[in-house]
Amino acid sequence: MPDTNHALKPQLDPRKFRDPDRTADGARRAVVALTQLRTLWFNTGSLCNITCKNCYMDSSPTNDRLAYLDLAEVEAYLDEIARLGLPVTEIGFTGGEPFMNRALAPMLEGVLARGLNALVLTNAMKPMLNKRAALLAVKERHGRALALRVSMDHHSREKHEAIRGRGTWAPMLAGLKWLAENGFNLAVAGRTFWHETDADVRRGYAAVFAEHGIPVDPMDPVQLVLFPEMDEAQDVPEITVSCWDILGVPPETMMCATARMVVKHRGAPAPVVMPCTLLPYGKEFELGEKLASSARTVKLNHPHCARFCVLGGGACSQS
Repeated sequence: MPDTNHALKPQLDPRKFRDPDRTADGARRAVVALTQLRTLWFNTGSLCNITCKNCYMDSSPTNDRLAYLDLAEVEAYLDEIARLGLPVTEIGFTGGEPFMNRALAPMLEGVLARGLNALVLTNAMKPMLNKRAALLAVKERHGRALALRVSMDHHSREKHEAIRGRGTWAPMLAGLKWLAENGFNLAVAGRTFWHETDADVRRGYAAVFAEHGIPVDPMDPVQLVLFPEMDEAQDVPEITVSCWDILGVPPETMMCATARMVVKHRGAPAPVVMPCTLLPYGKEFELGEKLASSARTVKLNHPHCARFCVLGGGACSQS
């Protein structure tokens, strides 16, 4: 089961994360400059086939706050990358569940045909398996340039389903095994929701991978990514400019130093660029409709900035 002490954790101080320039105690808020755009994410839409607890996106079968991107919109950003000579090497696709977007396979083909790597974050359930033929065709043409990262929140059925819902373990495992059997470039994403050591968690995944023939090295932090807990209602320190030295964390290692994400808000005339995958909805974080306008400094004015990136050491990219 999830952390039984979760409900007892301190709630976020309502004075925090209000002023983009100053923390609640008046200190200068930390910022991150875009050093080099290496990864561009596309949020293909916020709809998902399941509803998970503590989903930072609030994705579900009914949440359509982010509309489906279409192929022409994705191609426009790929054209901008080429036109501006941006150093992008990786294109990521997230959601929601990306395979619920019918245009995903053509989008992947468009990315890979340009010599870029593609990464898809998926729960590997029915929406993905419904696209097996198209996915195999893309993989046959482009091989390991296409990577899929499957969400397995825990190495036990009980704890995985405590987050993802009853009956989600077997379909996920079936999809993961199908990907393995067909030679896809694979990674797995887990959660650190429970009070377990990193070593114990990785040993647990190792046993599952060995049992089911999953060619993922659980000791490799890229092949098995363990994401910190994200709940913006729980208290977390604000990050000030002095925190970089205190924590020994360089700002250039933050996700927003090398990545951006494209989203399309429901009813909006065009997609917009956001700083990262964790901030899909906040209007205050919008960086314009073009990549050229998105190279602005990002103010770390959200609990996810502190909990996931600075203190949790999380990153969504594989590059």
